[in-house]
Amino acid sequence: MKAGRVVTWSPSVTLVPTHGCFNACGYCGFREPPNPAEPLADALSNEQACALLEARPLASEVLLLSGEVAPASPHRGRWFERLHRLSQLALAAGRLPHTNAGPLSRREMAILGRLNPSMGLMLEGLGPAYDRLHRHAPSKRLEVRLAQLEQAGRLGIPFTTGLLLGVGESHADRIQALELLRLIQQQWGHIQEVILQPFRPSGHSAEPLSSDDCQALLPVIAAARDILPPEVHLQLPPNLWPIRHLAQALEAGINDLGGIDTHDVINPAYSQPAPKQLAAVLAKAGWQLRPRLCVHDAWIPGLPLDLRRKAAACRRRLIHSC
Repeated sequence: MKAGRVVTWSPSVTLVPTHGCFNACGYCGFREPPNPAEPLADALSNEQACALLEARPLASEVLLLSGEVAPASPHRGRWFERLHRLSQLALAAGRLPHTNAGPLSRREMAILGRLNPSMGLMLEGLGPAYDRLHRHAPSKRLEVRLAQLEQAGRLGIPFTTGLLLGVGESHADRIQALELLRLIQQQWGHIQEVILQPFRPSGHSAEPLSSDDCQALLPVIAAARDILPPEVHLQLPPNLWPIRHLAQALEAGINDLGGIDTHDVINPAYSQPAPKQLAAVLAKAGWQLRPRLCVHDAWIPGLPLDLRRKAAACRRRLIHSC
């Protein structure tokens, strides 16, 4: 195995505060239409959250992945309080929360930034294909997403973003999106990773990527590695990419496989490969699979003192458990 051929992943458990979402994207299998009278009727309770944490004792990352309540909704405050409380529960359990819950106000993001060592929001992409898919999704407008990335940069929050690939966007659209991310990173330096997520249909239409699909996406990975600054990690969800072709993606520039839970709540039709299986396959290709925290090492020194201490404790437990 050659030195430096390392790909990372984060042992993760996912908590979903609510599946209800005021956006209606043209491809989403995660969303449930909210009840107008009580959009938080399915809200995850503290007891349910604790049970999920107990079931995944080795997961250092707690991904808070939520449907969105409209900013002007009278229910927004209770929705945000759930995110805040679940972040506190994660820290109390010795884990690190990573919130991805759509656009947040500056105040909301600042509050969660004191509890979350990293946060995230997909850029998804730009161009006519996304305009069509997002015509009923106000928070998916490009200017809103870019403003969130800049806001996180001003607040100094280590951030994960990414592109959704294969919804009809052109190669030029992809390159332009990557160049926008490069400009933001050059200004603020807070983007720790960019996810390159192949779009896969859900439900009865679920179908893995073909070999030809993989070959078509490899140049996108290579372009991302060339365009984005070297400190930005490139992530590929391993359940959305055939494991037999994974080494090709790493050779093209992928160096992270993201948070891996027992299942994928966004793409439940695509099962997660076990880390031991991934490690064995990658070792044959000369790669070492190494666990990490939700916040990458280079961004830990910039965290608030209390989060630095919690990250250090989580890292010690992570190393001990390997």
